[in-house]
Formats: sequence, C-alpha cells, structure tokens
Amino acid sequence: MIEKFISPGDKLELKSIVSVVLPDGTEGVKTYRTSVYDILDDGRLELVMPMEQTKLVLLPIGGEYDVCFYAHKGMYRADVRIADRRKVNGIYVLVVELVSNLHKFQRREYYRFNCVIDMTARAMTRQECDAFVQGHMTVLEENMARGVIVDISGGGTRFVSRHKFEEGSTILMRFCLPTAENERAFLLAAKVVFSGEIENRANEYEVRVKFEYIDTATREQIIKFIFDEERKNRKNGKGR
Repeated sequence: MIEKFISPGDKLELKSIVSVVLPDGTEGVKTYRTSVYDILDDGRLELVMPMEQTKLVLLPIGGEYDVCFYAHKGMYRADVRIADRRKVNGIYVLVVELVSNLHKFQRREYYRFNCVIDMTARAMTRQECDAFVQGHMTVLEENMARGVIVDISGGGTRFVSRHKFEEGSTILMRFCLPTAENERAFLLAAKVVFSGEIENRANEYEVRVKFEYIDTATREQIIKFIFDEERKNRKNGKGR
C-alpha cells in the first residue's frame, strides 16, 4: 500500500522525536536528510543511512523519528521506528517500520535544497529592521561580506562565509536565483539561528538563518526555484 505514495529514491527528512544536544551545545530536535532505498514486501522501508561530514550516522535501533517524505505525489509524514541496520548491495541502510499512519501534509517551505549560490550579507541595526518591515528602508549595500549558500528552503538558508555573524542578530542578505527567463535578485532580512567555525577550516563559518519579514509571493518564488531544480535533477538522474 505504501508504494502507492512512496518510491525508492524519494528524499526525506528524519527528525528526532526527543531532544538531543545540538552542535551549538543547546538542546533541540536533530534532523537528518537522506532517501528511500527500497520498500520491502512486509511494508517496512530501507532508508539510506544518513551521513554527517562523510561519516555514517548510526541511529539507534528502537529509536523513533518523525519522517517527512518528499514524494512525486506530494509530501507525506509518519512516525517510524528503526528496526535494523544492515548493508545491502554495498549500501548501508536503516530498516524502519511505520508506527503511525502515513498522511499528506503541506510543508514545502521547509524542504532544504543543496546548492552553491554566491551571496553577500551584513548585519542590520534595529532601526534598519523596523524600516525594512515598514518598507521605508533605503538599502545601503555597503560593507557586505561574501559567502556561499550551500542549501536553501522557503524558510531560510545555510551558508559559509569568512565573516562571523552573531547568533540572534538580523542580517541583510542578497543573492540571485535563476528563473526560466533570467535571474531574480533577492534582498532579504534573516535571523541568524546558528553560527560556528567549521572544523579543520580556520576562519570559515557555517551560518544558518531564518528569513524574517518575508512575504508570501517571495517565499513562493524561492520554493518554485527549488522544485524546478529538483525536477531537473530527477530528469537528469541526479536525484537518486
């Protein structure tokens, strides 16, 4: 039955149901991104074992996770329990069983698309934030630090920069996304939710931000870019 909705190769996010210690030292929910490897005859799923910094993540047998599947017919979620870990045809997989019904839901803005996009950013003052919200801000693109966006969603981005942005601060960021006709420039405010030096890469920082004060039309344009790119990747065989 599940194969009517989920297919091998579909991408997914595994989110821990209980809080864990995150890389920044705080407690929160950990999310892993991976894909469906196979669907077994008994209804269980084989998921490609997630990786972090080229290392396999050995999620515990018996652990329960909230899963969001990004399938060709839409997005579905369910709670799963890890039943086994094994190697199949040279691929390390997690065998999971559903512990709740699969149901469809809308969360497109949170799908993170891996990419390499040049961007610039700088910190904003409180007065600039207030003016930005009211649409009265005259944008000064001075002293902008360079960076590279490595994943993007309708909700925010993760980027790498040689400039350290303070957690909790609001930044102004500019980047361009290609469209069917040309490139569209985005100038957005974003809140820094994490900023940390990258291991073994001196003076390089990973920064995660959440878009602030973003209107629905702009968010939808970012989401459309993501889904268009995903469609191209699947067509070119890069989504598996």
